[in-house]
Amino acid sequence: MAILSQLIVYPIKSCAGMAVEEAVATVSGLCAQGVHDREWMLVNGEGQFLTQREYPRMATIRPRVEGDALVVTAPGMAPLRLPLALDMSAPTRRVQIWDDSVEAGDCGDAAAAWFGEVLRGACRLVRFRPGLERPTSTKWTGGAPSSARFADAYPLLLIGASALDEINTQMRAAGREALPMNRFRPNLVVEGTDPFEEDYTESLRSGGIVIKPVKPCARCPIPAVDQATGIPGPDPLDILQSWRGKAMLDGAVCVGMNCIVLEGAGGTLRLGQELSVALSF
Repeated sequence: MAILSQLIVYPIKSCAGMAVEEAVATVSGLCAQGVHDREWMLVNGEGQFLTQREYPRMATIRPRVEGDALVVTAPGMAPLRLPLALDMSAPTRRVQIWDDSVEAGDCGDAAAAWFGEVLRGACRLVRFRPGLERPTSTKWTGGAPSSARFADAYPLLLIGASALDEINTQMRAAGREALPMNRFRPNLVVEGTDPFEEDYTESLRSGGIVIKPVKPCARCPIPAVDQATGIPGPDPLDILQSWRGKAMLDGAVCVGMNCIVLEGAGGTLRLGQELSVALSF
């Protein structure tokens, strides 16, 4: 039996996460305290999405919910308050996230100036508009429908705590420092499973909620970024390459599984919740 030990929502794509005690599992990801996972996103002047890959300082941008606002902080900056209430009269902006082009709400000049100062370059903050759907590819879902807001590909990322233990065993053997879980930016962390058991898990069930792992998560250089300081360090992918490369993804280093909510969307997940695990063999 697996135990849900961490729940993390990332209100702004590629910025710091927000650990929560409970969250609603929706078709397009977690929702907690009035905010959805990857509901906001930073883009450049051409509308192209920005991430820690190019701007590692994004790791130091930290959101939290206070009353009717998402309060965002960064080192050396006065806090920025973003209203949780949707302004449907706000202008829209066509933005690009990977192969998808979507119409997003622009969050205004004050927010653009604040984030631009943090990143030391011009950018805009946009928000996913209600009623819009961004379907995920069904290639890996067995045809099951799913969607995401501004997540890269799928609505949930699952990692077992024992997977990180195994990674850190290898890191220490190579003379490297152990890594915290936040380097891999999961939404769901479970304890009580074997190392990388999520790779061959068919489903996780709790009550009426069924979460289905569908695709290994190919890792980019972000795990090299210290999430506390925004400073890149040694890339752990060179250590992981020899034993975490997946032939099905052309040798990409994979840690964690992208997941969808197969059943029970609208149900609540809570820390300490038991999850029944069905393996795929």
